[in-house]
Amino acid sequence: MSKAHIIGLGKSGIAAAKLLQQKAWQVTVSDRGNSDSLRQQQQQLTAIGIEVNLDHVFTPDKSLELVVVSPGVPWDIPPLVKAREMGIETIGEMELAWRHLNQAPWVGITGTNGKTTTTALIAAIFQTAGFNAPACGNIGYATCELVWESVNPQKSASVKPIDWMIAEISSYQIESSNSLAPRIGVFTTLTPDHLSRHYTIENYFNIKASLLERSEYRVINGDDPYLRQHLATRWPDACWTSTQGKSHLLGDPEKGAYIENGWVIFKGEKIVRADALRMCGDHNQQNLLMAVATASLAGIKKEAIAQAIAEFPGVPHRLELITTWQGIEFINDSKATNYDAAEVGLKSVAAPVILIAGGDPKTGDDTGWYRIIQTKAAAVLLIGDAAAQFAQRLQEVGHQRYEIVGTMDRAVPRAAQLAQELGAKVVLLSPACASFDQYQNFEQRGDHFRQLCLEFLK
Repeated sequence: MSKAHIIGLGKSGIAAAKLLQQKAWQVTVSDRGNSDSLRQQQQQLTAIGIEVNLDHVFTPDKSLELVVVSPGVPWDIPPLVKAREMGIETIGEMELAWRHLNQAPWVGITGTNGKTTTTALIAAIFQTAGFNAPACGNIGYATCELVWESVNPQKSASVKPIDWMIAEISSYQIESSNSLAPRIGVFTTLTPDHLSRHYTIENYFNIKASLLERSEYRVINGDDPYLRQHLATRWPDACWTSTQGKSHLLGDPEKGAYIENGWVIFKGEKIVRADALRMCGDHNQQNLLMAVATASLAGIKKEAIAQAIAEFPGVPHRLELITTWQGIEFINDSKATNYDAAEVGLKSVAAPVILIAGGDPKTGDDTGWYRIIQTKAAAVLLIGDAAAQFAQRLQEVGHQRYEIVGTMDRAVPRAAQLAQELGAKVVLLSPACASFDQYQNFEQRGDHFRQLCLEFLK
């Protein structure tokens, strides 16, 4: 029996382990952690014959034929480098899913910001058109989980075959998936992010561009400065998009998607009114364009596209309106885990704003974000490990109205109080940081914000 080792006992690692076991592999899973939740997952996997080692640092041995890496595990850690040197095949969970379900076409969405909304909107359109097209990857299901369900004899009889896979794919997942080739690749934006892992923006860009290189059709955000500069002539047949009209399109304008006179137009045909999408912000108009272009390339009729967009409720944790209390909107933008995403979020809401920011800080250019804070934020409440760093930067740019509150439990009631005192229209959680200092992920952070808002603001 072939032996495989999976690094990381998260959602992706568990799904990969089940899939490989279903394919008759002898599977071991390891994780460096040892929390209560990990021990519970260990018990569940052990009960079905999968060995799980906690408090464990992976060391490759010659008996292994395959190592599968969860997305959060750096691709260049010494044990993985050693495994590759020993000739042990080393891949990511997304690559494993692709190898077992590539008979169905994939849409692969990558970029720095805009991936989640664009992925969710594309999935909604495909589903409205009658396709079984689940959103997966960084959104929704672990990709291997969907594949496992489709090949598991106990489940497959009740599971409808997958028509399209709509996958949000991070740079971490791309670098460990060398054969993944979507039918349609979508490139949303490119700004500095994850540089502690990829070191330079050029490395980061090249990883993401490699997914588009392997795609049959390509949809590219033509309003993104970096993509315009670096991809203008790379793929002559690409579908470029622009919210600024046909004249701003790169490539062949007759193959592009753009907004003109209030309409989304694809290949010269009016598809849907741009204001049909009930989400604020210019960036969401661009997300709309990329989704419409993708659906149109897949042959979906404009009636289904229009219906899906009109019914689309938005995405949790991305400019999600939680409640309105005494005329003040409380908005959850926990998905804004870097400066550029937080800048977009702050631009999209009405001023004056009480901003809640902070968490596990990232490397990046913060100048645009602080410029918007100066013009729109009546006060800034700082939480998490980044609080002192952000306080110093606010002093440097001359924004004196800030407080270090430390935790979300303190931030929400204080934000409500300040909003009343300062006449703010919005309380916005848009952290500009990862969440790992205080939460397991940005979803848990956003859920905590939602819970506090709904409990405190009754």
